[in-house]
Amino acid sequence: MFEPVLLKNVAVPDSHLLSTYEAGGGYQALAKALREYTPDEVVNLVKQSNLRGRGGAGFPTGMKWSFVPKQVDKPKYLCCNADEGEPGTFKDRIIMERDPHQLIEGLAVSAYAIGAKTAYVYIRGEYVTAIRRLEEAIAEAHEKGYLGSRILGSDFNFTVHIHCGAGAYICGEETAMLESLEGKRAQPRLKPPFPAVAGLYASPTVINNVETLACVPHIVVRGPDWFRDIGPDKSPGPKLYCVSGQVHKPGLYELPMGIPLRELVDHAGGPLPGRKIKAVIPGGVSAPVIPEHGLDVGMDFDSLTAAGSMLGSAGVIVIDDTTCMVKVATRIIEFFHHESCGKCTPCREGLNWVVKVLRRIEAGDGAPGDLEQLEMLCKGIFGNTFCALGDGAAMGLRAALAHFRDEFVAHIEERRCPFH
Repeated sequence: MFEPVLLKNVAVPDSHLLSTYEAGGGYQALAKALREYTPDEVVNLVKQSNLRGRGGAGFPTGMKWSFVPKQVDKPKYLCCNADEGEPGTFKDRIIMERDPHQLIEGLAVSAYAIGAKTAYVYIRGEYVTAIRRLEEAIAEAHEKGYLGSRILGSDFNFTVHIHCGAGAYICGEETAMLESLEGKRAQPRLKPPFPAVAGLYASPTVINNVETLACVPHIVVRGPDWFRDIGPDKSPGPKLYCVSGQVHKPGLYELPMGIPLRELVDHAGGPLPGRKIKAVIPGGVSAPVIPEHGLDVGMDFDSLTAAGSMLGSAGVIVIDDTTCMVKVATRIIEFFHHESCGKCTPCREGLNWVVKVLRRIEAGDGAPGDLEQLEMLCKGIFGNTFCALGDGAAMGLRAALAHFRDEFVAHIEERRCPFH
């Protein structure tokens, strides 16, 4: 039976306090890293574990760390992407609210590995409880000597700062987040140069999300072999899955990476009485929808990519047979259109036209050729933007058109919604 790793403390009374975290073995990883390993050895541990980023792209974490130049005159920075703006995603919030010291220890060990003395946690301003808990945890860690100067008697100095965002989805994109941290309008940067070479204040910067950083202390304490033994070889480790939508028990579930999507939905209690699952969005609304017959796919990066979708943020949204997929597609594209930063013409103008066509179809005013126009617009958006926001919107709509085209056709031919 799988034992929770990242969520092991969340149900413990006063789980957010330092004393509770220490009682469960907290900060042993930091002490072990400082006492037994050089920074390069910590990087190698993470490389050997094959930890892949939990924020969406799934890039190997240790490899990302190794891109930071060794000899450089500028300071190095560590940034934690805690914006979590993907609809259907709430895993990072739980860690920050219930077990903030797990994140702080992950930040400290990771900063030691890359040679950073300063970290910024970029967190969405709506996460009021998480912000307060992090502030309290940072103060506790400073007082106990886990942050600050000469940490645990070593030569390692490290501080953590919190930066509150204003609820812009685009700040989940790493370079837009850096722009916001620097006080600029949050818009993606052209890459290269990549943040590892020229990131925050044009200095070497590593950006990881909350769940990724929370995995690091466990790898240091238990070893990379332990981590690799959980889940598939190419995407190992424990994973947090956010399950919402039309299921009995929506919530946050920690299970091995690679668990079949159908089994994950069963963990959440399955569909509501008298209903059947029509489709599932496996990774937040950026991920293409998977119809019911494809739910035996493994919930890992490679399996979902092969199935034409992606793991993304693991925000699993269950859709049952009472739901209109045209309405779902319209609401999702409306979200992307609203959150587009406007920098790229294909995204800014293309999504505007997509929304207009979808609203017309949903209202029963669709016309012959509308679906072909939507496909043409998706082709113009996909692959032609600075960041993945436009790509996510186009991929999601393409999947809806491919798997549920009959519902779009019915709206146009019957001039009404068959479901409502």
